[in-house]
Amino acid sequence: PGEWSPETVRSLVMSASDAASVVLKRTPLYDLHLAHGGKMVPFAGYEMPVQYPMGVLKEHLHTRAGAGLFDVSHMGQIVLRPKSGKVEDAALALERLVPQDIVAVAAGRQRYAQFTNTDGGILDDLMVANFGDHLFLVVNAACKAEDEALLRTHLSESCAIEVLADRALLALQGPKAAEALSRLCPDVAAMKFMDAGPRQLMGLDCFVSRSGYTGEDGFEISVPAAAAEKLATALLADKAVAPIGLGARDSLRLEAGLCLYGHDIDTA
Repeated sequence: PGEWSPETVRSLVMSASDAASVVLKRTPLYDLHLAHGGKMVPFAGYEMPVQYPMGVLKEHLHTRAGAGLFDVSHMGQIVLRPKSGKVEDAALALERLVPQDIVAVAAGRQRYAQFTNTDGGILDDLMVANFGDHLFLVVNAACKAEDEALLRTHLSESCAIEVLADRALLALQGPKAAEALSRLCPDVAAMKFMDAGPRQLMGLDCFVSRSGYTGEDGFEISVPAAAAEKLATALLADKAVAPIGLGARDSLRLEAGLCLYGHDIDTA
């Protein structure tokens, strides 16, 4: 991968005119990004770091060799609670909107899925985790309002739908991610790919999955928003961990052949 071209930057971030027409939101890690020299740009309605002083190429290579910490708090986190009390009923309801077998997702596991329209076009891609008595969904930032509306339109009779607006989301990716996170939560070392569920990190009630979107081993961590900076700072204290921006996130997923909604997959 090389440094970003102007064309690549324009394809990932909002245009200046688009940015001027909206009030950009900030994730709970905004101040931390600035403290680490993050270059902030408009992305999916948020001010997000496109890169840090290390630069996109070195950030990419660092994630492949060590561990990179990504702020993905702009993404949507949604809980589906079955009104019957049976998680299987929530899974069956969700299967009306996605082509995957959600009933087969065991407690403590998660699955990659897609919301589709009546023509089979992809409305969004998402992760679905079974937390035992409810489902936990992570959806893309640009689609989260539409995804919530879709769920409320089709699933409200069978499920209570709760948007977790008070949580941040971090992704720790790379061959040294497990070692770094194990220092804060030894339990994660035993997790297998696509395991997911509640974990305690630094006394915080978190949701951890062994997954990510870089092609590397790693974890995604849902943490209370008020404690996100505390957790990120603790992870960055490990010499193997560096903050990584949108630029390297894009080059990493491209190198791994992973699709980005709105670029590689859409309703067509």
